[in-house]
Amino acid sequence: MSAVEINKDTYLKWFESMLLMRKFEEKTGQLYGQQKIRGFCHLYIGQEAVVAGAISALQPEDSMITAYRDHAHALAKGVSANSIMAEMYGKATGCSKGKGGSMHMFSKEHNFYGGHGIVGGQIPLGAGIAFAEKYKGTKNVNVCYMGDGAVRQGALNEAFNMAMLWKLPVIFVCENNGYAMGTSVERTTNMTDIYKIGLGFDMPCAPVDGMDPVAVHTAMDEAAQRARNGDGPTFLEIRTYRYRGHSMSDPAKYRSKDELESYKTKDPIEAVRETILQEKYADQAWIEEIEAKVKQIVDDAVKFAEESPWPEESELYKDVYVQQDYPYVLD
Repeated sequence: MSAVEINKDTYLKWFESMLLMRKFEEKTGQLYGQQKIRGFCHLYIGQEAVVAGAISALQPEDSMITAYRDHAHALAKGVSANSIMAEMYGKATGCSKGKGGSMHMFSKEHNFYGGHGIVGGQIPLGAGIAFAEKYKGTKNVNVCYMGDGAVRQGALNEAFNMAMLWKLPVIFVCENNGYAMGTSVERTTNMTDIYKIGLGFDMPCAPVDGMDPVAVHTAMDEAAQRARNGDGPTFLEIRTYRYRGHSMSDPAKYRSKDELESYKTKDPIEAVRETILQEKYADQAWIEEIEAKVKQIVDDAVKFAEESPWPEESELYKDVYVQQDYPYVLD
């Protein structure tokens, strides 16, 4: 029995949220090419259903932590497009005061705990957040995302073992887009069914179609119920595909154009659009209204980032330690 049912409103929210993720990322790619955004930058184009389908099955109080491909996760958790874009610009009005950039976004207000650049570093942190929720006696769940490359990190095994031992309310999600940084799963492991890693810990685990928000929602709903009931963690391998390279500097020559085009025929945004029209949840006029709304949000975010101030030099020594008067050596 689903705790969160899929209905007309779900589809309408999916379309708007995924379209915002897509258009925001496309604009991010353009701005990176113009050197408005610097440093490393990893786009989420193609993977939108993984986050959209999760959010519809969760509650606002639930937390989320992920790796460095994090813009869409922040958007989905309610962090404003303005503050995310400003963060990537390195501006003071960014969600991390311009100190995190593309890879290290954070919003305590929205229960979004990053944005982590160390491969697999967020996995034990996700278990730790879940431990805090259990310690405090809440029913909140942590969703801990990782890529298919991160599952080879030793910290995963330690975190999985502890999470099962203590029955922590955490959903571990491997966003398997097939290539890690640029090496296919088939070349890095003998066991290509990544979800089976959970079997070694007696952790409930399953593969999920990451191009279908319905499949993601259903799997996340079941996992969230298990966590809230005190039955511990779940490991989901959500199989998805990124249309762009690993980062903006990656030409993605390790895969064929035919493979890329075949995945584009399964585009989650187009699939949801078709369902909305076929089921008469909304008409073409509504679709166009949402497209215009999303375009305006993205345009406003760019304008906000452009016009925002740079951080003051004094900010360099803030937000490093909890102790406000930490004795820095400044000479």
